[in-house]
Amino acid sequence: MRTIYYVDGYNLFYGALKHTPYKWLDLPRLLHDRIGRTENPECTLECVKYFTAPVKTKVATRGQDALTAQHRYHRALSTLYPDKIQIISGYYSLERGLPLRYRNPPDKTDRVAVWNLEEKQTDVNIALTSYRDMAKGKVDQLVFVSNDSDLVPALQAIRDDFDGYCRIGLITPIQKQDGNATARRTNERLSKHADWTRRHILEEELQDSQLPGKIGTRRKPVYKPDYW
Repeated sequence: MRTIYYVDGYNLFYGALKHTPYKWLDLPRLLHDRIGRTENPECTLECVKYFTAPVKTKVATRGQDALTAQHRYHRALSTLYPDKIQIISGYYSLERGLPLRYRNPPDKTDRVAVWNLEEKQTDVNIALTSYRDMAKGKVDQLVFVSNDSDLVPALQAIRDDFDGYCRIGLITPIQKQDGNATARRTNERLSKHADWTRRHILEEELQDSQLPGKIGTRRKPVYKPDYW
């Protein structure tokens, strides 16, 4: 069963990787070897499509180092999996905004200046890419790694138009947090369109799915960033 994984990089980072030592993540190993084949032993890895956006150094805590680390990570994935990884980039929009200050009741004249950082194109890129892959007969199973309700129309359209011709999987990119009532939960609007749902990622799975610290290339080797 030909399987493609569609990874919302923003969702994955903030749901499972931020403030952890597991950012140097081997996506095919985690998604396919550790999770996908457990959920469906008949699946074969066609591709991991990783949707992301270049870091905005102006607002990144580590500035240019953050962008350099991101480039290293993308290069590491592309070197180890040249035929199994596609990195599809959107962009970040950084604009000065004037939202309302919190008051009850609201006062439309009381506004505060903020930076408004938004990731652009990721959702539409995932939606269009997955639908076109299915329409062109490139895939038998689509697995979405996201918890974003903006993808609901895409999953519903694939289900409506190709029901009986494909399976849909959903991996919620959050770490399992036992006993934490405030932990994020799987978006049930997404899950209802899936044939199977993995509702969390285990820390041990992240730990066991790390890239080598040094990756050889035809030029300079790629090293894991020190602060990762």
